[in-house]
Amino acid sequence: MQIERLRTYIQNFDENLQGGIPKNQVVLLTGTPGTMKSSVAYSILYYNALEKGIKSVYMTLEQSRENLLQQMNSLGMDDKRAEDYIQILDLGLIRKNLTQLSAKGTWLQVFKMYADNLKQSFGYDILVVDSLDVLEMAAQMEDSRRSELFYLFEWLRNLNVTSFLISETTPDNMFENRFDEGYLADGVISLKLQEIGETDIQRRIRCIKLRSTNHKTGYFSLLFAEGKFRATQVITE
Repeated sequence: MQIERLRTYIQNFDENLQGGIPKNQVVLLTGTPGTMKSSVAYSILYYNALEKGIKSVYMTLEQSRENLLQQMNSLGMDDKRAEDYIQILDLGLIRKNLTQLSAKGTWLQVFKMYADNLKQSFGYDILVVDSLDVLEMAAQMEDSRRSELFYLFEWLRNLNVTSFLISETTPDNMFENRFDEGYLADGVISLKLQEIGETDIQRRIRCIKLRSTNHKTGYFSLLFAEGKFRATQVITE
């Protein structure tokens, strides 16, 4: 049986993933600051909206909705036609307005409530959470972190959406005992900044794991121009 896949619209990268991400999987998008994680995630929503009319939700817990849109528009992802297909939810603002929700676990329930309500009312197929690190902190996941992440990931799969969870966890510690998300997720896509010589820095992307997919695990150079990402063979000096 052929697996339905969601394209990332990163040129040359989907070909490495047998056409894209298997639908309804939970994928971690990891990398240190400056690797354009949010931009990569938004571009997936943006081009799926324009090319396929697929609806999506971007939940931001760090920057405001206005700042996110301003940033993406400045990068050239400013086609107004996408607005009907992408909902941006400022969970950070909601969190500030719900200061009374201090009980452990309550914030995760609020997150699920909004995600579920939007699924019913808007009918989206892609969800971005920016970021898992902040969601985890807000939900006060501590001693029971692994079990809470397990149930969160299962809940996302049952939502019947393809989920991208942005995280600043690096591949070096992704599979240490403390970082269970690397094992629990269906896929892990990693971004990094690579020094080239003494003066240049290059962005790179790799797929570390992706269930039901035969893919290369090495890095590609990640280029960005005119609102689009492109993966190429690693460029060296």
